[in-house]
Amino acid sequence: MSTGPGADSAPVHKPDTYAHPRTRRSREKDTRKDTRKGTFSSLSIRNYRLFFTGAIVSNTGTWMARITQDWLVLSLTGSAAAVGVTTALQFLPMLLFGLYGGVIADRCPKRRLLMISQAALGLCGLALAVLTLSGQVQVWHVYLVAFLLGMVTVVDNPARQAFVSEMVGPEQLRNAVSLNSANFQSARLVGPAVAGVLIAGVGSGWAFLINGLSFLAPLVALWLMRPGELHKVERAPRGKGQLREGLRYVAGRPDLIWPIVLVGFIGTFGFNFPIWLTAFSSEVFHVGAGAYGFLNTLMAAGSLAGALLAARRGSTRLRMLVIAAGVFGALEIAAALSPSFWLFALLLVPIGMIGLTVNITANSAVQMATDPVMRGRVMSLYMMVFAGGTPIGAPLLGWITDTYGARVGFAAGGLVSLAAAAVIGLVLARVGGLKVAMGWHHGHPRVRFVPRERLVAAA
Repeated sequence: MSTGPGADSAPVHKPDTYAHPRTRRSREKDTRKDTRKGTFSSLSIRNYRLFFTGAIVSNTGTWMARITQDWLVLSLTGSAAAVGVTTALQFLPMLLFGLYGGVIADRCPKRRLLMISQAALGLCGLALAVLTLSGQVQVWHVYLVAFLLGMVTVVDNPARQAFVSEMVGPEQLRNAVSLNSANFQSARLVGPAVAGVLIAGVGSGWAFLINGLSFLAPLVALWLMRPGELHKVERAPRGKGQLREGLRYVAGRPDLIWPIVLVGFIGTFGFNFPIWLTAFSSEVFHVGAGAYGFLNTLMAAGSLAGALLAARRGSTRLRMLVIAAGVFGALEIAAALSPSFWLFALLLVPIGMIGLTVNITANSAVQMATDPVMRGRVMSLYMMVFAGGTPIGAPLLGWITDTYGARVGFAAGGLVSLAAAAVIGLVLARVGGLKVAMGWHHGHPRVRFVPRERLVAAA
């Protein structure tokens, strides 16, 4: 989502720079030399400050609508699988057409593209508000609006993420990516709580109405930006084969493809919280909409903490990504087995924090390693894999949750995430010329990855 000199001066890492472990370690050493510029350094840039402010408003409305949508579907159908179908329909367009959205984002002026997409998202919210407030809403209406939202997101997501580099330049890109996530998660703190109050007090329609109107804020922010202060980025010319070009580019880059594969597993199986939290609220702990909003708020608090910590971090390392993904899966399994509501609620805080760490670390690592002219296509692939797997994971996990219970469904998602982190961690170690070394440190066993050359020398 989102860096100086112009973005076209960002460092370009060719495929062969990853081939030799000495070269890779040298590059990682240079990356660790990055200076820390402060948690909120990107906000010193006017265009990004406008973007950030508008996003706070629209993100809050979006979270209100998400929580309200899930609760509305559950109340209309009584089925966690139906909630999964709604989520799947919203992300299905990303799976089917996500790469084409990246091609459009690389070709077109991103500011203009975002003004169109944000307006369309607002209209979708208003349509659902009218249906709900009029008392005519049926579950197929929610399905249709969810699918239309997904179609708009196909273009909006890669354009929004690539546009951040145009606003802040390469030096601030990592910080801006983290602040975007902090923005989204801070809205997640407020949105679910407000949605819970509105659902219980005046009904779901008002939450949808506020969401539709909230998109006026980013539209005004985009209109007030100064185009002359945007960093120039070369746009891809129209031509055939640009989609295949993007896929070949990623396929030749192990430092891109394996983080994308890992977040694909995490996004498909580990991030089905609308299904699990509704099921735990209604079936396991038998609490109402207010408590459901409270659970989402607790997870958002952890996610916000994770985003702010990431904004202070001076470097992005794949080792941190793998470790965080493994911890994320283990925490989900622990939460699934929680015997009480309060222990379950407490575990949602670190789950939110570590889950956000996985997302930000992968996102910034992929963006920083990608040539600017390819960034739209690469980020569309990233989002297609991360969010586009939901049409597969959500119905499957919804069915498991309905058939075997919420605890089994939640534990299954955590188990897949943990296994994916372990396998891809070993793959990255092999690609990077590393090997597992076991030994003792201050009287305690220790397992770590070390260069193969060091093991040979020790032998």
